[in-house]
Amino acid sequence: MTAPVFLVDPVLLDGSPSRITLDGPEGRHAVSVRRLQPGEELVLTDGSGRGAHGVVSGVVGKDVLNVEVRAVRDEPAPSPRITVVQALPKGDRGELAVETMTEAGVDAVVPWAAARCVTQWRGDRGAKSLAKWRATAREAAKQSRRLRFPEVTDPMTTRQLAALLGAADFAAVLHEEGSAPLATAPLPAAGSFVLVVGPEGGVSPEELAAFAAVGAHPHRLGPTVLRTSTAGVAALSALLTRTGRWG
Repeated sequence: MTAPVFLVDPVLLDGSPSRITLDGPEGRHAVSVRRLQPGEELVLTDGSGRGAHGVVSGVVGKDVLNVEVRAVRDEPAPSPRITVVQALPKGDRGELAVETMTEAGVDAVVPWAAARCVTQWRGDRGAKSLAKWRATAREAAKQSRRLRFPEVTDPMTTRQLAALLGAADFAAVLHEEGSAPLATAPLPAAGSFVLVVGPEGGVSPEELAAFAAVGAHPHRLGPTVLRTSTAGVAALSALLTRTGRWG
């Protein structure tokens, strides 16, 4: 069985420690939910690429775990860096999109309030929805044994998004009417890649024009039309394969 991953304060991983105490919510999860016992392996990470591999040396109460560290390693930042812009879907489909893209290997997710989004994030509701996306990314990263967790940014407007796309080394808008297939699009060897996933109602002509003006043109995935919650992970998987990150 693969060792479970727990998120810790980066300070605990400084200086190649030989022992670490895991407490708080993560310690409680390890002891009371995962029921880890002395001798079992686990990984502690700061979520930014550094991880300590170790074994449980002792359990104290219901929320404290003592860990004997066997090795500490730093995972380099992946290249190219892939960001997926996700239009806000209805219900819990946003969390589904974040979860599957995190498991696949996305580096950043940008929530986008597109013109045709039914859902809008405003006030407390928006703050709670963003917190859910970030919690989903964190838990999915732990579940998929990642040392480097994806960033879920603050929501962006179309104008802000155009600036992000214009600065990317490769940018594409997923669209069923795109003339260029993503599977054969010319890709740079490294840099920043940004994919835009529109809402169920599609990306508006005005948004397509704004994105095309900064070099982000429509690309299609295949002969079928995917839901907004599944298009991102499908496109991400194609790029991860083509760039060698899944090699």
